[in-house]
Amino acid sequence: MDLQVTQENLSKALGTVARIANTRNTLPILANVLIKTVNNRLTIAATNLDIAITHVIGSKIAGEGAITVPARLMQDFVSSLPSGVITLKLEEQRLHISTDKYQSVINGISAEEYPVMPAIADGQNWKVAGQQLRKSLQQVVGAASSDEARPVLTGVYVHTHEGSLYMVATDSYRLAEKRLGTNKDTMNLLVPATAMQDLLRILSDFDEEVSITHDDQQVLFRVGTVELVARLIEGQYPDYRRLIPKEFATSAKLKRAELVNITKVSSLFARESAGSITIEADNKAAQVSIRSIASQLGENTASASAEVTGGGGITLNSRYVLDGLQVLDGDDVQFSFNGKLEPCVLKAANTDDYLHVIMPLKS
Repeated sequence: MDLQVTQENLSKALGTVARIANTRNTLPILANVLIKTVNNRLTIAATNLDIAITHVIGSKIAGEGAITVPARLMQDFVSSLPSGVITLKLEEQRLHISTDKYQSVINGISAEEYPVMPAIADGQNWKVAGQQLRKSLQQVVGAASSDEARPVLTGVYVHTHEGSLYMVATDSYRLAEKRLGTNKDTMNLLVPATAMQDLLRILSDFDEEVSITHDDQQVLFRVGTVELVARLIEGQYPDYRRLIPKEFATSAKLKRAELVNITKVSSLFARESAGSITIEADNKAAQVSIRSIASQLGENTASASAEVTGGGGITLNSRYVLDGLQVLDGDDVQFSFNGKLEPCVLKAANTDDYLHVIMPLKS
């Protein structure tokens, strides 16, 4: 291997892939990134056996080759170099890195030992706008569970229902559902939330079409010159639609910014009680009020004007309420529930494309 590449391109590619290299894995080579020349272009790749990310960048190649080097060291070193041209030369298993004023050698491991994710030979293919996919992931992925005891809840469920494509995540305490639009094909994918978080980072400044290919075991996302492959989670996703109420005894419509403010203020007094706040909707006073109590510090009640139908109260985790409010679109939100023991639903007042469902706390 003998090539030249710009510091900016190499640093960006390493930043894309290196975060999934796992130093705690039993295979030492998984702490490395794969640097390989393919068709006069430079490929940077990493995998943890469940997720693989590949970033292809342009370079001036004088000699072909491949090597794996420690991901953390390579990323930190290249990001510390000044902008300009970097020369990479491979001699045996040692990668020589040089610029005008820096010369370094990093010991590598043969690329032949690096595991490769199997290719999707005969998969279903579809496309979605990058901006839409990014927004959907921002609204959904945070609700996924991190508890490996229930693996299906650690995924984002991408599926079709009655001709529409949905993206859903839940940790059994709250649930986020996003409708992406119509889709005639039948889909039923359970993608690890960790892979979706990596995809969200890759999509940070990408608005063009994303190509998605999947079979029964894997899914491949193509984002420009970056590819992310993830193994799908096995198992049956719970029938979450049974949890979402169709009608509500109490519903309040108010300004999202005002509900965010009174929830934030109330959450300051809810730290002792694991974020517990009680929300009251009063149609006579035309307001929503939030009360929280801290036995050592005091108590707080904050209110905001609202259009209320019905009336009553419910106790919720303030963090889940704020998480839902932060990703809602529009100026007005609708907050609806049926008594103290049933789930409540947060949504934008002008659309049903996104729902944030929160299970109540015992008060």
